[in-house]
Amino acid sequence: MKQHDSVPYSLPTIDDAERIRRAQAFRESLSSRRSCRYFSDAAVPKEIIEAAILAGGSAPNGANHQPWHFAVVSSPDIKKSIRTAAEDEEREFYGADTGKAKASDEWLGALDPLGTDEQKPFLEIAPWLIVVFAQRKGGIEEDGKTQNYYVNESVGLACGMLITTLHEAGLATLTHTPSPMGFLRDICGRPPEEKPVMIIVVGHPAKDATVPTHALRKKPLSQISSWL
Repeated sequence: MKQHDSVPYSLPTIDDAERIRRAQAFRESLSSRRSCRYFSDAAVPKEIIEAAILAGGSAPNGANHQPWHFAVVSSPDIKKSIRTAAEDEEREFYGADTGKAKASDEWLGALDPLGTDEQKPFLEIAPWLIVVFAQRKGGIEEDGKTQNYYVNESVGLACGMLITTLHEAGLATLTHTPSPMGFLRDICGRPPEEKPVMIIVVGHPAKDATVPTHALRKKPLSQISSWL
C-alpha cells in the first residue's frame, strides 16, 4: 500500500467462542429496539446525548471528511417551531386539509399498519431532538468548499451508530423525516451546503407507549442474506 502516516491498530485478544457470544448478545439487545411514537417528557442527561453523538461521529465515512452535523434541540420554543413546520408538511403529505394527499395511495397503504398521521406531538414532548444534516461540501476543516464523498452512505452509518448507542443507554428513539425538510436548515441556522436528513427523537417511552404489531415482523436470515 501507499506509504502514509499511521499508528498501530489492534483489538483485544479473545477466542471465537467469546466473539460468537458477544455478537449474539448484542444482536439480542438490538432486537428489542423499536421506533417509539409515544414519549415521556422525563429529563435525559445531556452526557448521554453527547456520548451518542461522539459514537455516531466515529462511523466509517468517505475520505475521513466526516460529512455530518448534529443539531441538538432541547429548547421548548425551537421544538415547537419544528413541530409546527413539520406538521404543515405532514398535512400536505396525508391530505389532511384538502383530502388530496401528496403521497401516493400505495405509500399511504404501506404506512397504514403503522397508524401514522399528520400529528407529531412527540416533537415537543420528548426532551431531545437531534436534527441530522449531511454536509455536501466542507471537508474535515468544514470550509464550505471542499468536496465531500459518499455523503449519504457516511451519514446513514453515523445515524445507525448513534441510534444504537442511545438504545444501549436504555432510551427510546424515532427517526422522523418530514418532506421537504428545508425548514430544518432555517430553524437550526445551518448553512446552505448542508442537507437535512432526519430528526432523531430521543427520550423515555411514555408509560402507556405501544408499538404496532406490524413493526414486530422482521425478515428472517434466509431472506435478507445470501452466502456465496
